[in-house]
Amino acid sequence: MATTTITLDDAVKQETTEILDTLGLSLSGYFNLAARQLIIKRRIPFDIEAPDPAPNEATRRAMVAAEARELGIIPDDTPAFTDVDDLLAYLDEAQACSS
Repeated sequence: MATTTITLDDAVKQETTEILDTLGLSLSGYFNLAARQLIIKRRIPFDIEAPDPAPNEATRRAMVAAEARELGIIPDDTPAFTDVDDLLAYLDEAQACSS
């Protein structure tokens, strides 16, 4: 059997090896398993997910404001509507005031 060299970051290799050890798989065994599944399924055999990005400044401010409203630190003056007619009347009034 021919061997292939794969470059892998040391930290990634260590963490991967630790997880695979708990599953009874070697790193080489895992790569062979993943490659065989790629051949069988003709697609990557797992979902690829991007890490959640850190919230930007506007999002962080909105999160803080929402928590402050929830805790009663600042008043929740957001209008609430029970039906569409009330909402449309509110929007019409807001538009008339801004014009």
